[in-house]
Amino acid sequence: MTVEPTDKLDTLDIQKIMAALPHRYPFLLVDRILDIRGDESCVGVKNVTINEPQFTGHFPGRPVYPGVLIIEGMAQCAGAICIHANARGASPDLVYFMTIDKAKFRKPVQPGDRLEYHMKKLNQRRNMFWYSGRAMVDGQLVCEAEISAMVAPQSA
Repeated sequence: MTVEPTDKLDTLDIQKIMAALPHRYPFLLVDRILDIRGDESCVGVKNVTINEPQFTGHFPGRPVYPGVLIIEGMAQCAGAICIHANARGASPDLVYFMTIDKAKFRKPVQPGDRLEYHMKKLNQRRNMFWYSGRAMVDGQLVCEAEISAMVAPQSA
């Protein structure tokens, strides 16, 4: 007798992420989203490469991935799973980043690093969502923050 799994984890590749979010290069800051549990949690992946435009000025000779982009990557992961889990039709809703709280940067992120955004839903009230995020590189915490977002219907 085989037992069917009841908790299937979903994945979003880059095409599905772009279908959920309006962001495009150079501001699409997540490459794949793994281990999605509805809008409850996920792990987003961002492969940091030296050819990204921010490294021409941040910083010459010592490239460091900007912390604000790490936070934005967390928000994009949370927004994408909200849209994906609550998709109602052909035209996806929009998600608006609302707040950043308790942000802490622990270690610099550099080209060649694989950033993982571990997002977990803290609360939801109607169309507003609160998430806790932890950015990891090779199992080490590099950033943490709490963010909130609001999902709104796309205007015609």
